[in-house]
Amino acid sequence: MGVALVTGASAGLGREFAVQLAGRGHDLVVVARDRPRLETLADELRARYAVRVEVLVADLVDRADLARVAERLTDRERPVDLLVNNAGFGSRRGFVRNDLAEEEAAVDLMVRAPMVLSHAAAGGMRERGRGAVLNVSSVASFAVMGHYSAVKSYLTVLSEALATELAPHGVTVTAVCPGFTHTEFHQRAEMDMTALPRALWLDAPRVVSDALEAVARGQVVVVPSLAYKGLVALLRVAPRRVTRRVAGSLAGRRRPGDRGRAPRAH
Repeated sequence: MGVALVTGASAGLGREFAVQLAGRGHDLVVVARDRPRLETLADELRARYAVRVEVLVADLVDRADLARVAERLTDRERPVDLLVNNAGFGSRRGFVRNDLAEEEAAVDLMVRAPMVLSHAAAGGMRERGRGAVLNVSSVASFAVMGHYSAVKSYLTVLSEALATELAPHGVTVTAVCPGFTHTEFHQRAEMDMTALPRALWLDAPRVVSDALEAVARGQVVVVPSLAYKGLVALLRVAPRRVTRRVAGSLAGRRRPGDRGRAPRAH
């Protein structure tokens, strides 16, 4: 089944990607900053699925660490067949009130890192005539929910552009754009999500399953759940002033406290 490299694999969607990929028979390279969590995950997957799991501890905001992960992706003797760019984090504060250093870290982690890693992986995949890149974007990429939307918009558009460029060479690129999902993401950012309607919550296993099925089909953009598909369809055709109004309402539900600094998610 080949080798999959998953960033942000220590928790949340990244961990679920690792579990489901191992269940499908993929050997893995799991990447995150938290060595104990990665080692525990690796032991679990080896025992449960009898797959090979390589632990690669790296902080993707650090350029030297990012270069080490990129180097792993360009290793011709140990090719990676699927790259999952998943690592990310959220913030409770608006762009202006937040620390600039955190906003720069968001760009490094969710823009620069996927760009560098996709470039590293896609070169070898193109030469081999096969492979896939899966970018974990967000429904926010179609909206205007602060700097996070801007960051995720880049990732969705990059995915579409790369998919067009690489399609003639047997390589697929997919962006999965989930909405609010039950993971540690919001807890780690200390966001109070109690005002969000239950109907807008997704489960991580379903999001990951939908994403992997989309990769298998060669689908470029996938939005899990009928509710969010409808929302994205509306956002695509609605006047931007309406989009801004709806996004502002959702942002108000998402960050009622607006205090402090959110920690990194992976």
